[in-house]
Amino acid sequence: MARYTGPKTKIARKFGEPIYGADKAYEKRVRDNKNYPAGQHGAAKKRKKISEYGIQLKEKEKVKYTYGVLERQFRNLYTQASKMKGIKGVNLLMLLESRLDNIVYRLGIAPTRAAARQLVSHKHIVVNGEVLSIPSAHIKPGDIVGVRERSKSLETIQSSLSAATGYPWLEWNSQKLEGKFINLPDRTEIPENINEQLIVELYSK
Repeated sequence: MARYTGPKTKIARKFGEPIYGADKAYEKRVRDNKNYPAGQHGAAKKRKKISEYGIQLKEKEKVKYTYGVLERQFRNLYTQASKMKGIKGVNLLMLLESRLDNIVYRLGIAPTRAAARQLVSHKHIVVNGEVLSIPSAHIKPGDIVGVRERSKSLETIQSSLSAATGYPWLEWNSQKLEGKFINLPDRTEIPENINEQLIVELYSK
């Protein structure tokens, strides 16, 4: 299965929140009708009560869409998280947060994770001075992620950096256009609305 490339607002309405970031179309729907779900008939369509399994599955799908991860990748990450010390759900989020495409997005080099994946795949990103074109590569605390020298003038990168917000677990050098992955974020520092325990319960069945 390929990654979803359709309308992002449709997916945001499906989960009831703008999982891809700022979305004017979604915001308009919410402003007009707070309970307007996805689908041709929206709120007019009668919907069945979601089962416990359905809620857990929906949470997993939301996380997959949020981080742009496919089913097999997600399953492998969960297996890896299960073997680590600590809380499985939190471990899973830490693995997702340490992906190269996510770090590029968090640093503000790209406006979205999808854009970050494209920059990495097109060899615009370097890790510790070396070009790395694998979006799913895991970055370790202490690693330096930056923009390749010949790519620093790209309009999309400059535009994204001008609107960057910054995160406490990342240290940005605006002169060199590179950031240091200081440490894994604390669970409370991850801004996305995710209930990772539902995913753990889903895979524990």
